Amino acid sequence: MAGGAGPLREVSDGRSRHRLVADEPVAAGGTDRGAGPYELLMAALGSCMSMTIALYARTKQWPLETVVIRLTHSRIYARDCADCMVRDDTMLDRINTEVQLAGALTAEQERKLMEVAHKCPVHRTLMSEIDIREVPALTG
Repeated sequence: MAGGAGPLREVSDGRSRHRLVADEPVAAGGTDRGAGPYELLMAALGSCMSMTIALYARTKQWPLETVVIRLTHSRIYARDCADCMVRDDTMLDRINTEVQLAGALTAEQERKLMEVAHKCPVHRTLMSEIDIREVPALTG
């Protein structure tokens, strides 16, 4: 990840083969030349879900034609979350997922693909307890 004092960043996969541009909208002090951090997070989750569904269907030789994933991110109060264990004034991140499958799939195949979608690695990471630690930067 590299960038100057503003929010514009060039993100690399570490192998220098793939690059993304991350930025903020002009109204937030950015130049709007790339997706914002939450947009990139939604792209990671959506692409992982889509690839997991497609791989599973291909492995089973099911007639899946297309997968469309739509994701929205919002912040809500824990007290407004009926399914949450914590019910107080803290804020929670909510990601709504909408999955559309096209193809001559049976109801059981669609159900299984929806189940598989939520087992993709990025989904599992986001649903787990995450421990983010700062480590010393390499000098050289």
